[in-house]
Amino acid sequence: MGYLSVLRSPQVARLLSGTLTGRLPAGMTAIAIALALRAAGAGYALVGLTSPAYAVSAAVGGPVLGRLVDRLGQPRVLLGSAVVASLGYVLLALAPGTAAVALAGAALAGLCMPPLEPCLRALWPDIVAEQELETAYALDSASQQILYVAGPLLVAGVAAVGSPVTALWLAAGFGLVGTLVVATAPAARTWRAPAPVGGGGAAGRGRGWLGPLRSRGLVLLLLAFVGTGWSVGGQNILFVAYAQARPSLPGGGGTLLALAALAGLLGALAYGAVRWTAPTATRTWAMAAGMAVSYLPLLALPGPLGMAGAAALSGLGLAPLLAAAFLLIAELAPEGTVTEAFAWLVTLFSTGTALGSATAGTVVDSSLRGAALVACGGIVLAAVLLFAARGLLARESTAASGLGDTRRREPAEAPAAVQPAA
Repeated sequence: MGYLSVLRSPQVARLLSGTLTGRLPAGMTAIAIALALRAAGAGYALVGLTSPAYAVSAAVGGPVLGRLVDRLGQPRVLLGSAVVASLGYVLLALAPGTAAVALAGAALAGLCMPPLEPCLRALWPDIVAEQELETAYALDSASQQILYVAGPLLVAGVAAVGSPVTALWLAAGFGLVGTLVVATAPAARTWRAPAPVGGGGAAGRGRGWLGPLRSRGLVLLLLAFVGTGWSVGGQNILFVAYAQARPSLPGGGGTLLALAALAGLLGALAYGAVRWTAPTATRTWAMAAGMAVSYLPLLALPGPLGMAGAAALSGLGLAPLLAAAFLLIAELAPEGTVTEAFAWLVTLFSTGTALGSATAGTVVDSSLRGAALVACGGIVLAAVLLFAARGLLARESTAASGLGDTRRREPAEAPAAVQPAA
């Protein structure tokens, strides 16, 4: 088995490419908003409000849309949210210098960002063989690294040859096209979250108002990803500040960020190429510990060449940790809540990233090493939490596996086994 085998599975190339296209606006929006507003004469105060309005709205909207997908199926929620999100980008493009319109557009674009990531992760068990599921999640994790390199580069290129506003129009178009490709795929049209069964176990409690958060193991896993995101956010600020303090670094902070992203891609590919025998819960805390260790060289604040190596090393651990966590979330989420569970991961990771960036930003002017401590602290705490919760995670994961094969359908059986979404 391997990546080529996964990519040759029916619908995989279509769903993966559609998801990446539809998710490209997420990698474009922050810089596109800033450039478009500044080009329209808006002050930094408005930029400082509009970008967080997008991020906060996305954090709120993700779990809500995920729950709607679990209740209504994928096509209607994906297409409806894509249309509204595109309207938000259109508002931003039409009047970027008007505060009320810009804020409303950013809030709409974030709140209704189509939940393509959670939907794809809910589909993987239906479109690849069980023995390839780990590789599929690793491929998913690796592909996400591309977005946050390609998105800013695309905006910069468009702004250089045209206008930043054009990037907002492109974001609207990419979101619609990518979502349409995914929502009309047979796997998405036939997918439906399994109905919760009776009883008091994890499978029978999924559709309460807490949804997937009824699983204690899942809550602890998600909290760990607040710390993981915290480290990523702190690292971003550290790299920018380090580059300003060391102007001899070629390419500045962008070089360090690109090295970390490239290493993350390689790390995910390596993780997916291995046939793991350890339980998913064990792999997850072990990958978190590995990521924590990979961040520690940042504390040394070496010279430019050494920092480039430290940046690459720090990037190796994130994507494998995400790949392991994707599979563990699928195991821990109560029946009928898997899409919402994946949406919570996106939300809490993004929240952690914002908190880590803000915290590092408050200390970096007085202490570059303080920002490095912020970057390392989040993932260290996450690894400690996952290690402490390893028994609970293993028990809940094992209990979910013992429920039978109701959570998973073989690809060849999916069209017959799943009723069309209502």
